[in-house]
Amino acid sequence: MNRIKIDPERIISDIDRNIFGGYLEITRTEPRLARLNLGDSPKADKNKMQGDIRSALERMNLSLMRFGGNFFSGYRWLDGVGPVEERPARHDLAWNRVTQNKFGTNEFIQLCRAFNIEPYMNTNCGDGDMREAADWVEYCNGTGDTALVKLRRKHGFEAPHKVKYWSVGNEVDSPGQIGTKTPQEYARAYTEFSKVMKRVDPDIKLVASAVCAWENFTLGAGKSEWVERAQLLLEQAGDRIDYMSLHRYAHTSYDDPFETYMAFAEDLNERLGAYEGLIRAVSLERGIRHNIGIAFDELGVWRGPGNLNRNSPVNVTRDEQGVMRIAAAKERPHDLGRIFLNQEDAMVEALYFNAFIRHAAAVRLVNFATTPIMPLGLSLTDPDSPVLLQPIFYPFELYSHTCGQLALDVFWNSDTTTGTYGGREYSGIRILDVAATLDTSRKQLVVYAVNQSKDKAMETNITLTSGQFAGNVKAAVVNGPDIKAENTAEKPNQVGTKESALKVSGAAFTYTFEPHSVTALICAVK
Repeated sequence: MNRIKIDPERIISDIDRNIFGGYLEITRTEPRLARLNLGDSPKADKNKMQGDIRSALERMNLSLMRFGGNFFSGYRWLDGVGPVEERPARHDLAWNRVTQNKFGTNEFIQLCRAFNIEPYMNTNCGDGDMREAADWVEYCNGTGDTALVKLRRKHGFEAPHKVKYWSVGNEVDSPGQIGTKTPQEYARAYTEFSKVMKRVDPDIKLVASAVCAWENFTLGAGKSEWVERAQLLLEQAGDRIDYMSLHRYAHTSYDDPFETYMAFAEDLNERLGAYEGLIRAVSLERGIRHNIGIAFDELGVWRGPGNLNRNSPVNVTRDEQGVMRIAAAKERPHDLGRIFLNQEDAMVEALYFNAFIRHAAAVRLVNFATTPIMPLGLSLTDPDSPVLLQPIFYPFELYSHTCGQLALDVFWNSDTTTGTYGGREYSGIRILDVAATLDTSRKQLVVYAVNQSKDKAMETNITLTSGQFAGNVKAAVVNGPDIKAENTAEKPNQVGTKESALKVSGAAFTYTFEPHSVTALICAVK
């Protein structure tokens, strides 16, 4: 029988609440961002939103939101402040589109403050310079009687925004960026950017754009240099780095089998472990005494035809989640422009969360490329389309509301399988993927499990090595009829969360995890 054994005293680390962050970019979502505009008043009023959007965002319980992405490698933040009608339209070279700049700094801050979300700004280290980045910090956070502070006040914001988190660039190692930088160039740029930004506000936390190009890209990148990048950054600017930013999408082709998709979690855990070790090694050698965390700034799934690249003639839309879907006009003509995710995608999102819990000591910021558009299922072409909650919404909601403050080191075994991802074959993949958290104040243990089998239920014995279950276990299961189940206008509830209750006593119980499911067992313990 499959087994999960939990010792409540085997604590990995505390869990940073900022692992429940989102990611917002402008150009590709601008028509829909108008629905999130909270008006010109500094007193943000979330009730100005449509009720379905407001309700969904509240359910997500976001902690952090990143204002970033490829667009910001050519962004001029001054274009996005001041009276909306006076803002210039610009050609966005990153996505080759025109941006109207109707949603900018202050609209973003209003959105975050309305939902008690911590804002996180992505500066332009592509074709921008350090003075522009420092000026943005001063505009947002300054308190003196300077020109930029007066400008913010003129725009209706007397009090500083107090933006805590700032990154220096986005995906600077990607050949698709404006101003792609070699490891040497970026280490130098980060050093100088961080110097002036910290002089403006010494209390901000800075994120270095560490790696997105883990391997050769079809966009034309050469050999990846992520080890050298990390080493040079830490050697030259380690005292100025609070977080190292990683990006990692589940890149698969439509032709890849389900097992390949699930094997992505092995690749993810391997790279996370390697990067943790890399930071520790250089920090030890260089005498860097403060902890440098990992900020997982972008993640999601990216599915499309094999060998797809940015210049592909195939009619493909890439959305904020990173999912690539061929426009399905013949299949759903009335839903053209809406990107449909499925139960597979929900499972991968949960696999990400499990990995971040197990690596909680290092992973301190996470920004799912889902927010606020993709989990809500809004149309790419119809800004006024109603909310249609997508399968990825439900794992995010589940983990965000149930995750305890301590990550536990869990022992488990289960049936195994093999899979190949990124040209590497992984054997001994446990079909059950497990993580657990503990909330000492509520005396609550939560066991998270992803059953990666398409068709086999997994009967599992769950045991405490000390303490006892206190009689109440709630099982919350995200699932659908099969791995391809989607939520559509005709069937909006194919995938969702079901809850049931179990009466449990003693130190062990048996639970059967449904095939292709994401489950949280929320246990009272004593």
